[in-house]
Amino acid sequence: MFRLILCLLFSSWAFANDTLAPKFVPESQSFEDFLLDIRQKAISRGVSTKTLDQVFLELTPNPKVIKFDQTQAEFSQNFWRYLGSRVSQYRLNKGDQKLKLHQQILQENYQKYGVPPHIIVAFWGLETNYGSNTGNLNLVRSLATLSYDRRRRDFFTEQLLTLLTLIDEHKIPPNAKGSWAGAMGNVQFMPTNVAAYGVDADQDGEIGLWDNTQDIFSSAANFLQEIGWVRGQRWGREVSIPSSFDYQLATLSVKKTVNEWRTLGIKMADGKSLPNSTMKASLILPMGFKGPGFLVYPNFRAILRWNNSILYALSVGHLSDRLAGTDKLYAAPITEPSLSRENIMQIQAQLNQFGFDTGEPDGISGPKTRNAAREYQRANQLPIDGYVGYQLFQQLK
Repeated sequence: MFRLILCLLFSSWAFANDTLAPKFVPESQSFEDFLLDIRQKAISRGVSTKTLDQVFLELTPNPKVIKFDQTQAEFSQNFWRYLGSRVSQYRLNKGDQKLKLHQQILQENYQKYGVPPHIIVAFWGLETNYGSNTGNLNLVRSLATLSYDRRRRDFFTEQLLTLLTLIDEHKIPPNAKGSWAGAMGNVQFMPTNVAAYGVDADQDGEIGLWDNTQDIFSSAANFLQEIGWVRGQRWGREVSIPSSFDYQLATLSVKKTVNEWRTLGIKMADGKSLPNSTMKASLILPMGFKGPGFLVYPNFRAILRWNNSILYALSVGHLSDRLAGTDKLYAAPITEPSLSRENIMQIQAQLNQFGFDTGEPDGISGPKTRNAAREYQRANQLPIDGYVGYQLFQQLK
């Protein structure tokens, strides 16, 4: 769940943001002097010198963290590729096993926090493959390395100081390991999330995000509840869209009641009418007007607060639905070539040249690029879906 806070920094660049991280920029001071400054800040927050002596002993920057930070994916993944890699048969089978194994704890959590078991297990599956990939890098070293980088010093210094406090309070082990970005445990919490939302469900004094299922599930459910999960509501649903539909309405910024969408011709994916509801919803088309459509509700936005990626949120929703017993999507998969970062930069440059502002070309099809694509489509009397894919790439050549 480090993506909750890092989504503006590192999230999947398909349907993510419009900035790529530049190269690692170390402080002008030595790493040793930098740690002395961190030490004083930690002491001012009440962290003991004993803890600091223990975790800072012979600490050096981790070159693996710098490498991971500078590595960018060369190709984007479209909706079907992304969904297929995350909602795999293995994850479905394993998820079913986990639901049965932890049924009692998950039900108790549902009663307390209002988050259904299949939702919690879906997050667990996507974050760490049910705990099989929680990261193997020392958290203090990783966060000290990233904090030493001037580009995001404030953010990572706060994460580091919070981690030191958690260690000093014996809530997290001093040698705890996690992702290169400082996320930890089965649901990948950043330290500030552990401090704010972590739950010591069994009251043993620790927040056991690695091997304590009570703490893991309670922390995840507590967090979702706090960021807006509404008890008793679904995240969204697949829908069918009439051919005459005004596709520029398909964006998260447009909210209408379910009844209003029904009057516009939106139906459930099987062709049945949408239920009578005044719940606010948005329509999204992750592969443009030729691909599947989804009507998403307030709980979808709660998922986005966990990870600000539309493809991630759709994958959580679909995996949870499958674990709850629903069928595959009705829409037939579309096969199209993946776009490289260079391809997307070419799209951005061309849109800029034609007067549709994408900002500085960076190879990420974020909100500004999608808005520019919509303006280009409107000007050229094309379906206005804002989809930055292979067809747009060909049209702009």
